[in-house]
Amino acid sequence: MFVTAVDPRSAATTSYPTPLPDATAVSAATVSPSVRDVVKAYVGLTKPRIIELLLITTVPVMFLAAGGVPGLEVVVATLIGGVLASGSANTINCVLDRDIDEQMRRTRRRPLPRHAVSPRSATIFGVVLGVLATLELGFFVNWLSSGLALAANLFYVFGYTMVLKRRTVQNIVWGGIAGCFPTLIGWTAVTGKLAWTPVVLFLVVFFWTPPHTWSLAMRYREDYASVDVPMLPVVATPVATARQIMAYSVVMVITSLALWPIGDTGWVYPLAAVVLGFVFLREARRLLVRAHTGADGAALRPMRLFHFSNIYLALLFIAAAIDPLLH
Repeated sequence: MFVTAVDPRSAATTSYPTPLPDATAVSAATVSPSVRDVVKAYVGLTKPRIIELLLITTVPVMFLAAGGVPGLEVVVATLIGGVLASGSANTINCVLDRDIDEQMRRTRRRPLPRHAVSPRSATIFGVVLGVLATLELGFFVNWLSSGLALAANLFYVFGYTMVLKRRTVQNIVWGGIAGCFPTLIGWTAVTGKLAWTPVVLFLVVFFWTPPHTWSLAMRYREDYASVDVPMLPVVATPVATARQIMAYSVVMVITSLALWPIGDTGWVYPLAAVVLGFVFLREARRLLVRAHTGADGAALRPMRLFHFSNIYLALLFIAAAIDPLLH
């Protein structure tokens, strides 16, 4: 590329090559992230979609514990603490799993595989969020709720991410316990003590987690296999996996119905539990039938069950929240 200049001594037109821009400067300008990009990267570390799911299992339990509408202050304080706690655990999980996240199709666009955030910065961010969550819940809610949130975080990081995930096919079964704690946190935030009602809901989430996660893992089986994570669909046949999903689904639905007598609910919750449970079991059975026909991979359509599992949990807990308002 050239520009035209006039030589003042000869008034002749001469062409000179345009100096190339400094490569380092171009590179720096290209990779230098904006404030928006940085904020987006840090928010991405917290896995907002998982946080949404955890909040869905926290707030409705607070309505159930209050027998109506809980105080706005305690709800807001619990939500803030819950977001901070969940964000902390998810961020540390991203740091510890960055090696496999970089190789998996489903996770390679996360902030650490993209090098949008350094591991050191992410670790500091995660620890700070955890400390803030513990203190916020302790001072503005109560220390029992704070201790439960801290226990859930520690179990998710050390129990699931560091010990179970890469070592056993039971990884998500027992590792999923961490995701059940919001039911206990929501209840204790209102009452200051534990009871059987939140324990039942804890178990509902516990039995819901394997069908939810294994259906997703069936879709991304190759991803987990490529990084040697022994999810059930990786080490078992589609039929065996679908049978396990069906078994856990049956136990989940039965457990959900146990809340009716134990929690002394009205008619809204058990009706919702029956209808939603029926649809869930129908989807699980359809997955099993497709597996028996020899379908594999995308042909199994496991994402049908995965997506409905999110709807199931949200609507079931919403029904639990509405019930005391009409009871």
